Amino acid sequence: MQIGLVGLGKMGNNMRARLRNAGIDVVGYDANPAVSDVPDLGALAKALTGPRLVWVMVPHGKITDDVITDLAEVLEPGDLVIDGGNSKWLDDEIHAKQLDAKGIRYMDVGVSGGVWGKDNGYGMMAGGDAADVERAMPVFDALRPEGPREEGFSHAGGIGAGHYAKMVHNGIEYAIMQAYGEGYELLEAKDIITDVPAVFAGWQRGTVVRSWLLDLLVLAINEDPKLDALEGYVDDSGEGRWTLEEGIELAVPMPALSAAMFARFVSRQGSASPTMKAVAALRNQFGGHAVKKA
Repeated sequence: MQIGLVGLGKMGNNMRARLRNAGIDVVGYDANPAVSDVPDLGALAKALTGPRLVWVMVPHGKITDDVITDLAEVLEPGDLVIDGGNSKWLDDEIHAKQLDAKGIRYMDVGVSGGVWGKDNGYGMMAGGDAADVERAMPVFDALRPEGPREEGFSHAGGIGAGHYAKMVHNGIEYAIMQAYGEGYELLEAKDIITDVPAVFAGWQRGTVVRSWLLDLLVLAINEDPKLDALEGYVDDSGEGRWTLEEGIELAVPMPALSAAMFARFVSRQGSASPTMKAVAALRNQFGGHAVKKA
């Protein structure tokens, strides 16, 4: 099995390592020559045996648009392109039509797992034709966590469904992180609580609020119990906004997400909130997202 991988950043580089560990031949390209296997996309295409499979793992928006445009010029009919970044689901139909004009197949895959995916595996949500999903299944099996396939991989539907599912996943994530952050602040504020990290650690097994996000918060507050090293500044990468827009469009009440989203906006106006420090610490733990140091 052979695959081209475009984008070797925080996640892409780890994905390349996990795929290679599974015995898959990976040819990687990145704008940074220090990590790239080939000098350009043309060389990437030449290094792969047709019909080619190329996975794109770059930031959403113009960068993804440009990569798709460039791949359309160097790939051939019958090749398959997978966008595994956090593209907006509406862009998928555009990219699919653009490549279809050249006879090139397209899929979108939402990927969760952050910087820990190399060792733990990635949860994936695929959008596209069933035959294309089956064609790429050895790659999905190599990337997903060990265990039953359906617990780490889903074929969510047609083109756009993978990124739509990932968008909703991230909207849920925003609300959960906000709840953990608020709980952290309340525990810190009460004088009868003398060991906040111990309380959170005690929730990691046997409780109904246990989760991987909780595990990561425990890591963060064990390193810095008061989160003194952080500012309470929390950015967002777009998916929460898109999820909220869909809730408005479809008249689906989303009060938890909307509160979490607006709390992030407030945090950028000079907030020193312990809640938002905890949310910032979580984003840094699972995705390597930048934080502002105090």
